[in-house]
Amino acid sequence: MTATGRVLRCLRQSYFENERSIMTLPTREEAYALLHEWVESESLRRHMIAVEAAMRAYAHHYNEDEELWGLTGLLHDLDYERHPDMDDTENGHPRTELRLFRARNYPEPLIHAVEAHATFLGVPAESLLDKALLACDELTGLIQACAYVRPDRDIRSVELKSVKKKWKDKAFTAAIDRQENMHFIEALGVPFDEHVQRVLDAMKGVAVELGVAGE
Repeated sequence: MTATGRVLRCLRQSYFENERSIMTLPTREEAYALLHEWVESESLRRHMIAVEAAMRAYAHHYNEDEELWGLTGLLHDLDYERHPDMDDTENGHPRTELRLFRARNYPEPLIHAVEAHATFLGVPAESLLDKALLACDELTGLIQACAYVRPDRDIRSVELKSVKKKWKDKAFTAAIDRQENMHFIEALGVPFDEHVQRVLDAMKGVAVELGVAGE
């Protein structure tokens, strides 16, 4: 092989290696299709859509990448239905989805945020994206429940004061650890009322998708 040929081969090899290393964010349509492929539970799908809406609202608030933040929320629990055993150190949530995201070269900020939201993995929440996901995740479930118990089942009728009242009622959505969630909200650095209102407003914008647009 000539010297020129060797140079060209090296250039081609370098090009393809760089191509493989480029991180790619899926389109919303691709991510939504992946959600439906992996998740059959309507309630879990709605939860992930709710978190997506909240994350997009926060991305807008902070002038960050709304697609990156939104898709992080949409995909954060992708493997939970298939692999709910968090004690399974090989395949338990979110280990399987993290392997999938890495195999598909999804952006590292998305991967890190999903990894950090599983606090038992011990990965620190460092970026605003990480902290917002933790602060929004379980709060969306409480807000969704607030809409479910209304006579009209319409989240657009839910007010901040109603959410705060249910937040103080420890028997309501008892599985949600208020103390831990307040820690996440404080780490994000947003006043509680402002945070709840932003997430509530974001969820109102996708009321139909969440199944809480009224009977």
